[in-house]
Amino acid sequence: MERGRAAGRPPSPSLEGPCPRLRSPAAAAYTERVETGGTSLAVRPRAFVGVSGPEAADYLQRMLSNDVEGLAVGASCQALLLTPKARVIAPLRVLRRGENDFLLLTEPELGETVRLHLVRSRFAARADIEPEEHESVLILGDDAEPPEGALGLENDDYGTPAFELLDPPVAEAPTLTAEELERLRIRARTPRFGHELDERVLPAEAGLVDRAVSLTKGCYPGQEPIARLHFRGHANRGLRALRIDADAPPAPDAESGA
Repeated sequence: MERGRAAGRPPSPSLEGPCPRLRSPAAAAYTERVETGGTSLAVRPRAFVGVSGPEAADYLQRMLSNDVEGLAVGASCQALLLTPKARVIAPLRVLRRGENDFLLLTEPELGETVRLHLVRSRFAARADIEPEEHESVLILGDDAEPPEGALGLENDDYGTPAFELLDPPVAEAPTLTAEELERLRIRARTPRFGHELDERVLPAEAGLVDRAVSLTKGCYPGQEPIARLHFRGHANRGLRALRIDADAPPAPDAESGA
């Protein structure tokens, strides 16, 4: 996956529609396991930040790109923590655990960044912001269902039905490796921070507006550039998927040669 120019240049016909199946034997093996029924398990490394207190919902509503106040207890959504110029600080999955109790899930290297940014911007808001420790496991496949007693967050990052289980009650050995999970992510065109997504990228360029942005909620950092681009303009670059013969994905920022 790469960041490529989109304006004034139609996509190659080979890249239109769903991302085609990767052709190497290594890719075919894990794809068949996930797509032919049953379930697969994979560890999902995460950092966790808890936000709670009388004004937790109001504070997060003013800081994040999605409508977290509209979440029911037990529900979750994707959201972004942005700069005022709508550059991505961190992608998040937000779980509402109670009326004013939220858990933010992000990439392992971004937990302290998220915590510090929210603490520094809190001012007088009555919200406690603390790191937490949890275990996150993905269950993927057409038959995927959270086991009884487990908290399962729906996850659409991998192009197949999936739930992200927090602190699952029964530990089972993963059946997908980190490399296999990464292949599924790329095939689903889901950007990952530090790979296709960083502080140089706008949400629209990474295809994140539909996933992680509310265009109708109140103000938050980065709202004006996002709304202006959405309603009056267009992104000048976007994600593209390339089909290659290789046993491993190329390194981030590698040149495609196209």
